[in-house]
Amino acid sequence: MKQVDLSRDNLALGSFGGAVFVGSGAIGLVGLGVAYSLKGIGGDDAFMKSWLFAFLVVLSVALGAMFFTILQHITKAGWSVTVRRIAEGIAANLSWLWILFVPIFVLVATGKGGHLFPWADYEIASHDYLIKKKASYLNVTFWCIRAVVFFTIWAVIARFYFRLSRRQDASGDYRITNTMQWFAPLAMILYALSQTFASYDWIMSLQPKWFSTMFGVYFFAVSVTGFFSCVLVLVYFLQRAGRVREAITREHYHDLGKLLFAFGVVFWAYIGFSQYMLIWYANIPIETSWFFPRQLGSWFWVSHILIFGHFVLPFLLLVSRWPKRLRGSIALIAGWMVLMLCVDVYWLVIPTVPEVALAEAETYDQLVAAVTPASIGWQLNVVDFVLPVSMLSLLLSGTMFNLRRCSLVPISDPRLSESMSFENY
Repeated sequence: MKQVDLSRDNLALGSFGGAVFVGSGAIGLVGLGVAYSLKGIGGDDAFMKSWLFAFLVVLSVALGAMFFTILQHITKAGWSVTVRRIAEGIAANLSWLWILFVPIFVLVATGKGGHLFPWADYEIASHDYLIKKKASYLNVTFWCIRAVVFFTIWAVIARFYFRLSRRQDASGDYRITNTMQWFAPLAMILYALSQTFASYDWIMSLQPKWFSTMFGVYFFAVSVTGFFSCVLVLVYFLQRAGRVREAITREHYHDLGKLLFAFGVVFWAYIGFSQYMLIWYANIPIETSWFFPRQLGSWFWVSHILIFGHFVLPFLLLVSRWPKRLRGSIALIAGWMVLMLCVDVYWLVIPTVPEVALAEAETYDQLVAAVTPASIGWQLNVVDFVLPVSMLSLLLSGTMFNLRRCSLVPISDPRLSESMSFENY
């Protein structure tokens, strides 16, 4: 097997990392300021929904990175060691991402979140029978407590693995690997539960009468799609800048491409279709109501963009072995998948259910005639582009900050040689 000589590789970000940290951070902060100045275009309610959408985009990427890190320790994987430090750096952003959630948290905690989350409006919650029945779970106090718990769990797990991994670089103590492996099953359980309930609280409860037991799994598919797409782009970006050229080979690109294909294309489509098929087949009004606005007006075309752009096109591009082994092609495909991630989260968060039209329409044609773009939440404007770009820039800045003082590869990991000699067959 081919051995990679890391002594010839550049494993430190150096001044390049500082420049990216400052530049992307400045772009992110200026972008947030510009978006805030433009919030009058759609109004405060539309701005806060766009903010939630953009926040969930960056959160999903960081959560996907944490899942990948934990998974490597559970499975005692060797191939991924040279890639894992970058994943740890992305996941470590979970220690500060809560700051971007503060505007949403304050809105709900102060009793002003009713336009975003109908259950948080006292008048609606006290008079609507179905929402009232869920009040023991969907209430402001419990929702806020859960949010704090979620962010605490994510920050502790992400920092735990990042800190111990860097400590091993300095000490060379193989027992640190055993410690990280020992805690991995518990970390995975906490991750699964917290991410699932966070998706219920922050996305599914936007339409509190609707529910799906598969929704948490769908958001998991969203998060791993985001991570595998972003890490491929970031690795390519770092190698173009002269870093980790020897440590991360086309074999690693190949495996990351396979994971993107498996989770971000096939698994995502399987879960999305399964959820839709079961709801369509049962044809229960309270369940089908979630899909109605997503197949009306402009949302009809967004749904089809997801079908062809998130599944059909990347499936055809990634099903072959060779596109996953060519660094430029897999990076380009991954960049496209980052765009599809944004479209997917936008499709989850922004549409609204026209309850009056649903109640009054006796046929589907009547429903189509009764709705307007505004009534189903179509609000696309410049803020919807500026916010996700700004927050992704902040995520990149935070990742550069995390990785600036450590090796880009876990140089003392006992399985490093396995990762360096890894080959696909």
